Amino acid sequence: MENLIYQILHVLSELGYLGIAIGLMIEVIPSEIVLSYGGYLVSLNKISFVGTVIAGTIGGVLAQLFLYWMGYYGGRPFLDRYGKYLLIKKHHLDIAEKWFAQYGSGTIFSARFIPIVRHAVSIPAGIARMPIWRFIIYTTLAVLPWSILFVLLGMKIGENWAEIKKITSEYLFSFLLIALVIALLFYLVHYVKKRRS
Repeated sequence: MENLIYQILHVLSELGYLGIAIGLMIEVIPSEIVLSYGGYLVSLNKISFVGTVIAGTIGGVLAQLFLYWMGYYGGRPFLDRYGKYLLIKKHHLDIAEKWFAQYGSGTIFSARFIPIVRHAVSIPAGIARMPIWRFIIYTTLAVLPWSILFVLLGMKIGENWAEIKKITSEYLFSFLLIALVIALLFYLVHYVKKRRS
């Protein structure tokens, strides 16, 4: 499996920024590995930091748009039938739908930092016909800092980019804490507005 990942990343690196975007779009390899490998390439001066972050963000948003459209045009019956072929678990979809119903469109931002539902949450947004412009904005606001974090980490750890899962534990907690505070502020503002109306 490791050899396969290295081979895929090598092919993607040959494509430069397009390869980073494609890696994030198809998510055969976890996004943090693709982005940290991109950071490693930045440290070798093969690509630029800004270009890598932009490519990663575009790829990440397009991947979520695909899931959004799947929910929008296919709905829950389609996903219950074919979701397993796309590695979408029914249990994760149930959680994402529940969160989306309870907290609304703000879930699109906050759930991106929670492993279980981070991808599945785009589907109920499509089913609920959430305005696409709002979906893109919230998704971009979540994908952008994620891309920056892992590209920076990849630059810092250089050749050890493959160890990203182990190394990120100390950074990821702080990152998730900041994301949680932002999400809580969003829900607080949403709650106050709802109470006033």
